[in-house]
Amino acid sequence: MILDGRDPASITRAASALAAGELAALPTETVYGLAARADDDAAVAKIFAAKGRPADHPLIVHVSDAAGAQAFAAELPPQARRLIDAFWPGPLTVIVPRRPGIAAAAAGGQDTIGLRCPAHPLAHAVLVAASALGVPGVAAPSANRFGRVSPTRAAHVAEEFGAELLVLDGGDCDVGIESSIVDCSRGHAALLRPGLITPERIEAVLGEPLRAPDAQAPRASGTLEAHYAPSAPVRLFDSAALAERLARQQRLDGVAVYSRSPLVPSGPLARRMPETAAAAAHELFAALRELDAAGAREIWIESPPPGSDWDGVRDRLRRAAAAHAG
Repeated sequence: MILDGRDPASITRAASALAAGELAALPTETVYGLAARADDDAAVAKIFAAKGRPADHPLIVHVSDAAGAQAFAAELPPQARRLIDAFWPGPLTVIVPRRPGIAAAAAGGQDTIGLRCPAHPLAHAVLVAASALGVPGVAAPSANRFGRVSPTRAAHVAEEFGAELLVLDGGDCDVGIESSIVDCSRGHAALLRPGLITPERIEAVLGEPLRAPDAQAPRASGTLEAHYAPSAPVRLFDSAALAERLARQQRLDGVAVYSRSPLVPSGPLARRMPETAAAAAHELFAALRELDAAGAREIWIESPPPGSDWDGVRDRLRRAAAAHAG
């Protein structure tokens, strides 16, 4: 059921459900999350079951403030503290050593844990209300079936899980793609997943370069090769290749096009990608869902332009295309 997030009773109801070990879907500034109390492995197991997500693929734990991280972190390394001070609340996750005996299921069995403090006022209100009921934080991956397109509206969540799930409606998500993930657990900081916050901004706060992921990096949410995929196969082309391919098509025959260039006539299977990375991120998942719903048999997308501000959008599109590669 979708509840109006502006109603204080809805916040109370969601917090009570979480305290009781039940699931609830919450809006964040990135995407809607499917939440369960992170300190209850049985509750977290319900997330994995509902999503069809492998139990060793870790979840991000959301806390109401920086102090809340202490419940889950064995320590907060200096790099993590600097990032928390600079970017919380906001779309950045830090991976740190996990406190023994808590959130093992949410961590996918690892001895590290991903922590984030969301900036959405409704998510914050639920976290505060749940904390008053003894919930130190909630695990909350995107509220969709595993590997599919993330939800940025309450209606998207209901489409995924049906009317029985409690969904708080907080409007469209402002950011629209998931958080940047920085591993701070191994003495140096490594960017495991790009997001809205660019590497340059993160490095400016750290005072040192980010490292690339390596074979010893912790597993992290949203980093599988194939992810974020609509039902229709996604094909990525640079602008010249897309223009050439369209020129050879006498009829599109159910091919949807999502491009920054005005390459095809407007219609239900053609959309213009915004010119800025932030605007493109905001609408990306909704656009993929809408083209899917319009009956596209394939979705042809113009690859984002160069620049680190586009890294998050580029990452999501690359993984969406990988789901049907070959």
